[in-house]
Amino acid sequence: MAIAAGVCAANIYYNQPVLKAIAASLHTTESNVGLVAVLAQAGYGFGLFFITPLGDKFNRKKLILCLQSLLILALLGMVFIQNRIGIFSMSLIIGCCSVAAQVLLPMAASLETKNKGKTISIVFSGILIGILAARVFAGFIAEWLGWHYVYALSAVMVFISMLTIQYSLPDVKQAFTGNYPELLKSAVYQIVRFAKLRQAALLGALVFGAFCSFWTTLTFHMSGAPFHFGSDEIGLFGILAIVGALAAPYIGKRIDNGNPAKAQLYTTSILLASVIILKIFPFSVAAITVAVLLLDLGVQATQLINIAIIYTLDEKANSRINTIYMTCYFIGGALGTFIGVQCWEAGGWSLVTSQLVVMSLFAFATAFYIYKKR
Repeated sequence: MAIAAGVCAANIYYNQPVLKAIAASLHTTESNVGLVAVLAQAGYGFGLFFITPLGDKFNRKKLILCLQSLLILALLGMVFIQNRIGIFSMSLIIGCCSVAAQVLLPMAASLETKNKGKTISIVFSGILIGILAARVFAGFIAEWLGWHYVYALSAVMVFISMLTIQYSLPDVKQAFTGNYPELLKSAVYQIVRFAKLRQAALLGALVFGAFCSFWTTLTFHMSGAPFHFGSDEIGLFGILAIVGALAAPYIGKRIDNGNPAKAQLYTTSILLASVIILKIFPFSVAAITVAVLLLDLGVQATQLINIAIIYTLDEKANSRINTIYMTCYFIGGALGTFIGVQCWEAGGWSLVTSQLVVMSLFAFATAFYIYKKR
């Protein structure tokens, strides 16, 4: 389940290290191509709200397989379509269908009763590693074969994961018996129902917004002076980020018996420290390396804590609760990407890092508020 979730989630982020290559092939500007990343994340947010609640009503296994089938078609569309509007459209559809990963996550939570935090963290770490490895994979494939091959190979991987899911996951009957409008209404009601969900959603949106803003604009920063790195070299930074994701199962195990609010305060402090380093040392590869390690550790640990919190609220409504949290989470990512691209166009890396500091300060203030309330 962790591997399948990672394979699906990775599709939203293949575009980030290859934005420059896509811009060149389409004969357009970097800011216009940045919309590819925004649309993928916006599509993911749309799918989270309108598709993932169905996991509480229908057979989750069949829903996952349906989404993956559509995802393969959209990935092949990215391979063969040669115009900007078509690529924008396929990017939006890829985002929508990649929410198969978020159907897998509540499914894992519902199948486990004893060590829920550890189990969720394993599947969530698969999603995180998929997101981070996507940059390494896309960077190298685009550099040596061309960016179209990134999506062609992804279509093959999704197909293989489909076969694995078909023959390994169980069929589980879901509890919700209402119609689709009632399902969406029930999902929205979870916001009113749980203060912890509202707090986790806001914090998640802020830290993921910083995460996406950084990774999108890092491509532009590292491909220009004084670095002049290629797509493959930029993608290598994703390997550093995977280190933080690999710690996720250990963190999840500790969460089962820990103090989540206090942990959120610590993890957002790590995020803030990382962006301050980026601000002070904008042209140091060593400083950026350290900042990548800290930023991804802070973001991933915060999100893992949030996930563990929300899955203790109501097991029968896991998909709907996950819908609200993850919709806010990826809306934050889409906004972070959009703001990051605009800051890059307006003021370069200096303005980007200033925006990252502001966003991280808001995240820390939110974590501090949660800690004080509890």
